[in-house]
Amino acid sequence: MTQPSSGDNAGRNFLSVADARGLVLDALATIEGWECVAVRAALDRVLARDLIAPFNVPAYDNSAMDGYAVRSADLANAGDTALTLVGTAFAGHPFSGTLGAAQAVRIMTGAEIPYGADAVVMQEVVRCEHDQVHIPAGQKKGQNLRSAGEDLAVGSIALAAGTRCGPAELGLIASLGLGEVFVRHRLRVAFFSTGDEIASIGQPLAAGQVYDSNRYTLFGVLYRLGCEVLDMGVVADEPAALEAAFRDASNAADVIITSGGVSVGEADFIRDMMARMGEVSFWKLAIKPGRPMAFGRIGNAVLFGLPGNPVAVMVTFYQFVQDALLKMMGVSPLPQAVLFPARADFSLRKRPGRIEYLRCRLVREAGELTVSIAGAQGSGVLRSMSEANCFVVLPEDCSAVQPGDTVLAQPFNGLV
Repeated sequence: MTQPSSGDNAGRNFLSVADARGLVLDALATIEGWECVAVRAALDRVLARDLIAPFNVPAYDNSAMDGYAVRSADLANAGDTALTLVGTAFAGHPFSGTLGAAQAVRIMTGAEIPYGADAVVMQEVVRCEHDQVHIPAGQKKGQNLRSAGEDLAVGSIALAAGTRCGPAELGLIASLGLGEVFVRHRLRVAFFSTGDEIASIGQPLAAGQVYDSNRYTLFGVLYRLGCEVLDMGVVADEPAALEAAFRDASNAADVIITSGGVSVGEADFIRDMMARMGEVSFWKLAIKPGRPMAFGRIGNAVLFGLPGNPVAVMVTFYQFVQDALLKMMGVSPLPQAVLFPARADFSLRKRPGRIEYLRCRLVREAGELTVSIAGAQGSGVLRSMSEANCFVVLPEDCSAVQPGDTVLAQPFNGLV
């Protein structure tokens, strides 16, 4: 596959972030298959069909507040109007009669509007004397009413296919009286770490080894996305072991994610394995951290070969892999990254020609958003991700940041 060049990296086969995202998303399609699940089981699942409202929501005209239901035709244009109180309407216990001339009904929030009434006057402005209520001038027809079908009209689309169900969506489904919904199959994702220097938790560390953090990071982000996860452990830097792991993963999953083994070291086999066992489009990204990254297919599975450094794994996952997985899950439209302008309180020099993602703290001070560096920025310093609450995205043409400069912050809330 021919790879576009990027800015100052032209001729060195570096791919821009935008081009890389485009290549990944253009190559993917939504997985096939659906199932019917109970409402509570639909959390974080993606709707496979439009959800049609079987009735109006709300089902009847009702009061938006506590007050008095009246006929606007009875009200004087100037001064108070005295009306006779003839009953009370509660939510779930409506007033059964018809509102007549010069009459009012005490009404509670959510209660059905009595027949004949066309306005609700808030209780705070009404003066009561025995069975008389005095309504001030200035009230309008239709005020403080919620009309039948105002939220959803019968036959309309309540939730579109492709919607990922969160707490609000579960509540909306339940409000329609639906006990089950059709959702797409869970995306199956197999992941493993590579490298002889990686040890699993519970094993003693040999000389030169470190404990594997990437599998736990990947488990966290994949579980939160609602994927079906298959943790395949740590695979040694041996061609035979890698080939067996890839074969098993491609037979069991829709997506394979590896960490480590995609740079230019002598023991970095992932690229060669991808090329031999499937299709590969490999790039060096114009990005920091996370320059080495592989994308392709092995069998019927999509493969993402992420860098080995822990922060680079998280940066590349959130900037490239997450949207790819959401597209395969059937989410439509894909969520758009939110960037906030903020004032930098740090200085930094940067190499032009690549996008850099800094781990930072975003705070509001004196009504202004300010960002500060969250610890050491090395790609192996995972603590910086824990201490940060946003990425600061420095564009390709940026060469330096000075205190007081405006930068773009991408909050973790909603992303991580």
